[in-house]
Amino acid sequence: EVQLQASGGGLVQAGESLRLLCTASGFSFDDYAVGWFRQAPGKEQEGVACISAGRRPIYYADSVKGRFTISRGGARNTMYLQMNSLKPEDTAVYYCNTDPPLWGWDPSEPYWGQGTLVTVSS
Repeated sequence: EVQLQASGGGLVQAGESLRLLCTASGFSFDDYAVGWFRQAPGKEQEGVACISAGRRPIYYADSVKGRFTISRGGARNTMYLQMNSLKPEDTAVYYCNTDPPLWGWDPSEPYWGQGTLVTVSS
């Protein structure tokens, strides 16, 4: 069964840092380009960052360039998102998946997991 789980979110103040962890199971996550996505209340989903199967970052959203770093984990089927200099506009639920997502953008599907909430206060 395919399952993705994002963790590491929390409540921080502007300027602080968080590191998100994605753990995948049920498929060879390491064989895909994978990425982080986010959705803030009332806003469209946004692709935040993507990394290739070969561990090369492919893109960062303009809004996070220079502040966020995507990387593959040392353990199989894991991925990180290091988020520095957080801003209130980074507040969102963050999800991980392949990029593009395995079966399209639909975080209501159970395999997406609940995502992890990042809240940045000003």
